[in-house]
Amino acid sequence: MKQHILIIGAGFGGVWSALSAARLLDKHDRNDVRISLLAPQAELRIRPRFYEPDVHTMLAPLDALFDAVGVTFVQGAADSIDTNARQVTYRNAAGTPATLTYDRLVLAAGSRLNRPSMDGIQHVFDVDQIEDATRLEAHIKALKNLPDSPARNTVVVAGGGFTGIETATEMPARLRAALGGSANIRVIVVDRGPQIAASMGDGIRPAIIEASQALGLEWVLNTSVASVDAGGVTLADGQRIESSTVIWTIGFRANPLTEQVDGTRDPQGRLHVDASLRVKGQPAVYAAGDVAYAATDELGNFAAMSCQHAIALGRYAGNNVAADLIGVAPMTYSQPKYVTCLDLGAWGAVYTEGWDRQLKLVGQEAKELKQQINSVWIYPPAADRKVALAAADPLIPVA
Repeated sequence: MKQHILIIGAGFGGVWSALSAARLLDKHDRNDVRISLLAPQAELRIRPRFYEPDVHTMLAPLDALFDAVGVTFVQGAADSIDTNARQVTYRNAAGTPATLTYDRLVLAAGSRLNRPSMDGIQHVFDVDQIEDATRLEAHIKALKNLPDSPARNTVVVAGGGFTGIETATEMPARLRAALGGSANIRVIVVDRGPQIAASMGDGIRPAIIEASQALGLEWVLNTSVASVDAGGVTLADGQRIESSTVIWTIGFRANPLTEQVDGTRDPQGRLHVDASLRVKGQPAVYAAGDVAYAATDELGNFAAMSCQHAIALGRYAGNNVAADLIGVAPMTYSQPKYVTCLDLGAWGAVYTEGWDRQLKLVGQEAKELKQQINSVWIYPPAADRKVALAAADPLIPVA
């Protein structure tokens, strides 16, 4: 009987794990190991783009790609992991419980936005999953059917981090497209930081400030959203903002499946892994993408929850899980280069390099790079076996 590699998740970490495992097996001419990938849909959803309009187009079908490289897709949602029995229980497309056994597991189930237990949270939108972002898009388009009012014309974005900034800077254009150029629109970012983009660093902050001013974004600092209702938000400092559209962008956490694997987790729920991306203390479980707490270098930096890191983590995890089964030496995960390319809407973008975010490109030049990243670089390869397997080499730099 063939040995079995099971991958949970069809995000960046899962897809590239599957391709990389197939690459190593092909390289060593091994047909005694099979690869399965379990996910609700055979599609890579391009999550970094969900702040943009036309979100329903931001996915890439995977069936032909998996067929080309010999990966079996299993449609379903994982419910539980039994590491002792090496078994995963899942619900198939019909909702019927089923099980899969494995010899090696790659957990690449991703992360979710952590919605707080807050009064009125049911009124909040987000751009975390494609269904959520689609619901927001439909809401924005329907605003024109409401009477003209400050609430209708105002969007409040809770959180001034990466997702919050990209969502907020895109919003003026989206509101004008929905409401017309004469509407008195407002986009307000509420952030508990003491200054605009406080967590982003001094190198990138001036561009964010300039873009905010040019786009008419307002920042309310040193406070947070305390409650939401159908008419707006109340802030922790008592301020009231009338708004029909409140978007939550604060707090991401690894998939709860990580809690079913014995191991050390970081505050975001990510499993600590060793240099080969094996979960520490788990001989048969590897982790990739947003569920992995992995050192990127020897300087104390760890992978962020981003496609930039998930792609490389997937390539190494897939390679190493296959190497483990066929007796080949694993590769040490290393990703010392870190970049930031932050979309700033119609104003442009800003591109930095290094964990200290050294400014390299700004404005339209950075925007062109961001568009290249979003529309080409982060998409999966063509459904051509040779091309796809070559693209999965862990030594290919992501950024």
